[in-house]
Amino acid sequence: MEVTFESLGLSGAMLKALEKKGYGYPTTIQAEAIPHFMQWKDVIAKAPTGTGKTFAFGIPMIEHIDAECSDVQGLVLAPTRELAIQIGDELRGLLTYYNGIRVAVLYGGAGIGGQIKQLERKPQIVVATPGRLMDHYNRHTIRLDKIQTVVLDEADRMLDMGFFKDVTKIIEKVKNRKNLGLFSATISQEVMTVSWMYQRDEVEITVEPKQEDRPDIDQYCMTVTPLEKAERTLKLIRSQGYERVMIFCNTKHMCQRLCDDFKRAGLDCDCIHGDIRQSQREKAMQRYRDGKLQVLIATDVASRGIDVDDVDCVINYDIPEENEYYVHRIGRTGRAKRKGVAWSIIGNFPEKAKLDEICKFCNFTVQPMLLGEDGQLTAEVVKAPAPPRKRYR
Repeated sequence: MEVTFESLGLSGAMLKALEKKGYGYPTTIQAEAIPHFMQWKDVIAKAPTGTGKTFAFGIPMIEHIDAECSDVQGLVLAPTRELAIQIGDELRGLLTYYNGIRVAVLYGGAGIGGQIKQLERKPQIVVATPGRLMDHYNRHTIRLDKIQTVVLDEADRMLDMGFFKDVTKIIEKVKNRKNLGLFSATISQEVMTVSWMYQRDEVEITVEPKQEDRPDIDQYCMTVTPLEKAERTLKLIRSQGYERVMIFCNTKHMCQRLCDDFKRAGLDCDCIHGDIRQSQREKAMQRYRDGKLQVLIATDVASRGIDVDDVDCVINYDIPEENEYYVHRIGRTGRAKRKGVAWSIIGNFPEKAKLDEICKFCNFTVQPMLLGEDGQLTAEVVKAPAPPRKRYR
């Protein structure tokens, strides 16, 4: 029997919000996690990016909120400000038909005054990066003693980024919690440690990247000389008529340089990386979300925190250092059951070797292509290596 949102016993207000957003059926992670969260169970879930994890914990968290009470009752911790903002937006989208439930989002790199004002409005749900939440706690601008549910989103990444101490300190300060959820693309040693220390009788959920959960993405690569990279990438975007493109670089420097080059060439683009002021990053993100910006260039810091359903094409201008990063990057396209396209631009042999390793690790097929002078794409015929010649003595 197919699981529906109705069969999960959700309220009318939640069903109405989901219907308005166009969600007919829960994804695998939602169907498996929501019932356990509704029963206040501890959950540790491993699921690929783009499978709907935010709703898996966000829906039951909202359903448990007592709107009459002005205490913080739900807490979501996220590794980056982009992801925190995205989760806050998704939760607010689910609250369309609820009255009196407020969400505050707290993150570093932005003025603390505006966030204190948000907290003065008595939000029942707080989404935060660990460092900034500790700032607020130490300033006594937030209380953690009435929180019932704590969720760590992208737990592997958060603990990997050096937040282990902050995260454990925060969990220990939530004295009266009823359940703890850990959501992660990979279950690292640190995630296991947090689970072992703080979860009781936890329910383990593993969602394999099955065909229906795997985004439908055509993956291509193009080999060019290092000096041709920018010019060929520009030609690719223009000749294929991609309207909303996301390009990933490995360094802040490359991100900025490529953005400057493309702007000079007359392309409508912007970039987000660690050296750009938070207000500018948010402005660029909003323009991109609203469809007013054709190309967004980003480093991996931003890659997990961007939730735009209709990215036409993702381009790996640099091949990522980590296999997981490749999966997260290309997962920005092919969402919401649409077909996506991902390109990798190879400029030297180490990049080709790295892409081959990623394909092997992830079981992906990447088709090499040639871009003609007329802008036509043709499949590159890759010759099999010649067998070694026997030597006769």
